[in-house]
Amino acid sequence: AIEVDGPSHYFRDPSSGERLVNGSTKFKVRLLRAYGWNVANVPFFEWDPKTESERRQLLREKLASIGVREPELKETASQREECVYR
Repeated sequence: AIEVDGPSHYFRDPSSGERLVNGSTKFKVRLLRAYGWNVANVPFFEWDPKTESERRQLLREKLASIGVREPELKETASQREECVYR
């Protein structure tokens, strides 16, 4: 599972100013993991400043961190056309 965490998933530590994950988000992730899900978190502050290609790379890295590998796609042009029209 990919958890996309917007600003409401965080609070600032008053002493350090560091962004910390809030309790309800931590609880949700614990529940997902208890049900056997691998969870990758994508914080808004990592996502927002990136270009489209950097975002794709970020998702690859997040998915790799939970053991998801990119599939090897070896398709022909006709297979791509089939996918588009289905």
